[in-house]
Amino acid sequence: MIMVSLIVAVARNGVIGRQGGLPWHLRDDMKYFADTTRGHTVVMGRKTFESIPEKYRPLPDRRNIVVTRDTSWFAKGVDVVGDLGEAMEKCGDGEVFVIGGGEIYAQAMHVADRLYVTEIAAEVEGDVVFPPYIVGWREVKRVPHQEGEWRYDWVVYERS
Repeated sequence: MIMVSLIVAVARNGVIGRQGGLPWHLRDDMKYFADTTRGHTVVMGRKTFESIPEKYRPLPDRRNIVVTRDTSWFAKGVDVVGDLGEAMEKCGDGEVFVIGGGEIYAQAMHVADRLYVTEIAAEVEGDVVFPPYIVGWREVKRVPHQEGEWRYDWVVYERS
């Protein structure tokens, strides 16, 4: 059976992206992301895929599925699909991680079983936001963390 999880780092004001990238560089959070998703399928939009530094594309030790409306788009080492439903059909059993961006998160929120949210204790400027997620979810784990000037919590929510 498939379990759909969203994994995201989000500022207090909902921002998750700025100008095609992340509004922060958090080495420990990147390690958390890699450790959590390694060995699983990751689903992302084309813009998210292209925002990953080229040397890390496709994300290693994971099956990469990219959702795009551009039927001619191609990238080595990834499965390309036209919509989120098609991506889910390709996933098979086990936990699959939706890793962005904003449009894909919004589409996946209604089918998600679990959220892995890095809640950053700051408000930042940005142009991509994560959909509201408090209603309908229960917190099952919270781990506070500090990295330089950045305070954040790794939080896991399950659908209530």
